[in-house]
Amino acid sequence: MALTVLVDYESGNLHSAEKALQRMAAELGAGTVIVSDRPEDVARADRIVLPGDGAFPACRRALGAHGGLFEAMEEAVRVRARPFLGICVGMQMLATWGREYEDTPGFGWIGGEVVRITPADPILKVPHMGWNDLVIDHPHPVLDGIGTGDHAYFVHSYHFRVDDPAHRLAHCDYAGDITAIVGRDTVVGTQFHPEKSQAVGLRLIGNFLRWAP
Repeated sequence: MALTVLVDYESGNLHSAEKALQRMAAELGAGTVIVSDRPEDVARADRIVLPGDGAFPACRRALGAHGGLFEAMEEAVRVRARPFLGICVGMQMLATWGREYEDTPGFGWIGGEVVRITPADPILKVPHMGWNDLVIDHPHPVLDGIGTGDHAYFVHSYHFRVDDPAHRLAHCDYAGDITAIVGRDTVVGTQFHPEKSQAVGLRLIGNFLRWAP
């Protein structure tokens, strides 16, 4: 039976994400979902989900402080090509660099940097918070049934500026483009919270659980 591991490094919204993943896994017959901070669980996972709430440097340090957890994740994803979903800061850490408060190295799995949102319209506030329409840039299996105009729930002050436009799967408009979804190889990430994005978020989670890259 397929195993999806939601990584617990004390820096993510685990409860909502766990419930959404379990709901869709049950509906689709997509195996078991567990929450774990154990490298051995990550190593045996068929799919890995990394959440993240708060500041980039704090999340990166917290992950590194859980001995062996990042190494197990990198082995599973980069060597054994296990499908991976990063959510919010869990997605941002895929970048080469995070520029929040201080320059912090990311995973470097998708080239780019995480920079502060600077809307062209000064009336728009940062953080970017609430519902926003998605604009699909490139088709992808995790976007099956999701199209331009569908909306998702965002809460963030920084966003992922990718080096290669092909790695930006979707964006939204906030007086300027804001990356909403990134993807490369067996890795995808969402800036928004799919677990809080109702039908669109559940559809994306379901697509991820069925994705066989």
